[in-house]
Amino acid sequence: MENIEGILLSGHKEDAVEIPFDPGKEWGLQPQKVRDGRNGYFVQAQINGVAFESAIVPRMKKFFVLVGEAEKAACGISTGDKVRVAIEPLGAPRNS
Repeated sequence: MENIEGILLSGHKEDAVEIPFDPGKEWGLQPQKVRDGRNGYFVQAQINGVAFESAIVPRMKKFFVLVGEAEKAACGISTGDKVRVAIEPLGAPRNS
């Protein structure tokens, strides 16, 4: 698992934490369709001991792991908080 420290940033559709690498290059993966109009990399993530499935997506030539409202509430975090997120590639979401 990769452990990343970052700030939970406000996003257009979901908040996110910037990660300092390209998951395609780092993990040797091809991007997959995350949702209409958005490709990325499915991951298992963990913040504050709470595990959840998410995706890493490119924005502005950088990469970000998405953190939705339910995950923010479960993890007890808010936009602007400094967080430590553990991530590892998932391949495809288990709930699809």
